[in-house]
Amino acid sequence: MMKASAMALLGAAVLAGQQASAFVVGVPPSLTRLPSGPPSSSAVAPRMVAGVAGTVGATGIERIKGTDKEGLLDVNRIDRARKGPEIKLPEDQKLKVGVIGGGLAGMITSMDLAEAGHEVEIFEARPFMGGKVGSWKDKDGNHIEMGLHVFFGCYYNFFGIFRRLGIFDSALRLKDHNHQFLKQGGELGGLDFRMGGIGAPINGLKAFATTGQLGIFDKLANALALGTSPIVKALFNFDWAMEDVRALDSMTFSEWFEGKGGSRGSIERLWDPIAYALGFIDCDNISARCMLTIFQLFAIRSEASVLRMLEGSPDDFIHQPILKYLGERGVKHHTSRRILDIKHEVDADGKPTHVNGLVVTGGGGGKDQQYKEFDLVIAATDVPGIKKLLPENFRKYEMFDNIYKLDGVPVATVQLRFDGWVTELNDKDKRNDVASDYSGGKAPGLDNLLYTADAEFSCFADLALTSPSSDYYKPGEGSLLQCVMTPGDKWMPRSTDDIAAVCLKQVLELFPSARELNCTWTNVVKLGQSLYREGPGLDQYRPDQRTPIPNFFMAGSYTYQDYIDSMEGATKSALLCADRVLEDTPALAKAAKERKAVAA
Repeated sequence: MMKASAMALLGAAVLAGQQASAFVVGVPPSLTRLPSGPPSSSAVAPRMVAGVAGTVGATGIERIKGTDKEGLLDVNRIDRARKGPEIKLPEDQKLKVGVIGGGLAGMITSMDLAEAGHEVEIFEARPFMGGKVGSWKDKDGNHIEMGLHVFFGCYYNFFGIFRRLGIFDSALRLKDHNHQFLKQGGELGGLDFRMGGIGAPINGLKAFATTGQLGIFDKLANALALGTSPIVKALFNFDWAMEDVRALDSMTFSEWFEGKGGSRGSIERLWDPIAYALGFIDCDNISARCMLTIFQLFAIRSEASVLRMLEGSPDDFIHQPILKYLGERGVKHHTSRRILDIKHEVDADGKPTHVNGLVVTGGGGGKDQQYKEFDLVIAATDVPGIKKLLPENFRKYEMFDNIYKLDGVPVATVQLRFDGWVTELNDKDKRNDVASDYSGGKAPGLDNLLYTADAEFSCFADLALTSPSSDYYKPGEGSLLQCVMTPGDKWMPRSTDDIAAVCLKQVLELFPSARELNCTWTNVVKLGQSLYREGPGLDQYRPDQRTPIPNFFMAGSYTYQDYIDSMEGATKSALLCADRVLEDTPALAKAAKERKAVAA
């Protein structure tokens, strides 16, 4: 309790503008160098992190007291993901692997398995790869996305994949360490973590203490709630704190926050936009575990709250590099190929015991369907996908039956093109200037992810600035706003024209200076189920990647990994799935050989 009180007092001190002179300046948040050596090596003299003796490693990233058994803070995961499995299978252990789903989880699982030597084939039902991170071109050449994709600095596993592909520096654009909020009328607020090199948790305290989103009462209530949270314990022992966080999955963030003295104003003005951005649902519906997992990372690691965005479209800067990597290792991938059935064997009670292969649509040669045999199958899908895929008798196993307690969250993504620069708040001439060369992210305006509590899109960005390649920036044209309409339930029955009109109206209420500009193009993508709904009490139903059927595995960010449904979550699930497959490969190869001998 004394530790929690100390953190609350520290927050009050920052609010009062006092200097935290006892804290040593840390290093700037950066991931420009790969980590080297095990976690216990390369340590230098201790420094003070919120009064705790910690260390800074050779990477310039703070280490933590205690352990981190789930690897949420393990920057060595970058190296593991970068290098791949570092296993080369003998010929008699190379198996035929069928992967259902061409999203991040399916592609990254395939990267590791192909690297080890397995023969991999991917089947994707959509006409494009990428899953929820998918993008494609419309008939006019515009890149269409299904969401707004932002990379937190704690995406260690996904950054390792970028390193393996050799695209970390070319595909990602680093943003200012400032989570900007917009109020109606164009007033800027936000969480500014920049503090002259002083790192976590002090820069976070400063960000919350100085935000323009909250009044003084809400700030003090906010400090009280966070100062008595598991975040404080995480400064001393991360695993103990995460145990507390997991135990809070039974309640919503609002229930936890208000129970700790937090104010309703803080929820409505600050936390709801963040919750919508993370999970597409508000604080009254999102699990406290989900929100506090992120805050733990932000409090411990300076770089965790740093944002990056893609150079251009996901297809250009994620999927095509991955597909090139897979093609070089003999992986086949198919789009517009749905799985009609998973052929399998059962025991006397009707429980599945072994998967034999897949019935796939569009076999070619005039065939409407095709049967393909595999030694093992991986279902790398989202929640609605796995529910449609599993045969009914799979539900005889509790693991599979629990999946039907999960569901996805609807979301609508709106793109709006203008003939000027919407987020340029001050200079009218620049706002109207589309004749100058603003390629490479040089256009006027706000080059960052933007949040708002004053519109029905919680987060948005001007892709012509943040991600200028892939024709997001077009000479002679202006802003390309991408807005995420959440909660999405109310938008599903509405027409795309109606959704675009509402979004445009609210954009102009946020940016009245842009009312003289014209919207020249719109696009809306509605997803009935996107991220899985991270509501209270649901974490227990997320399945492991290894299933009761020895040669059937699962991947996808809804499967259990100690993070949230996200690109990093999908990557973690993929690497976990690949590890489990490779651990089981000797036994699976032996069983496959015996089955073939019996069949002969």
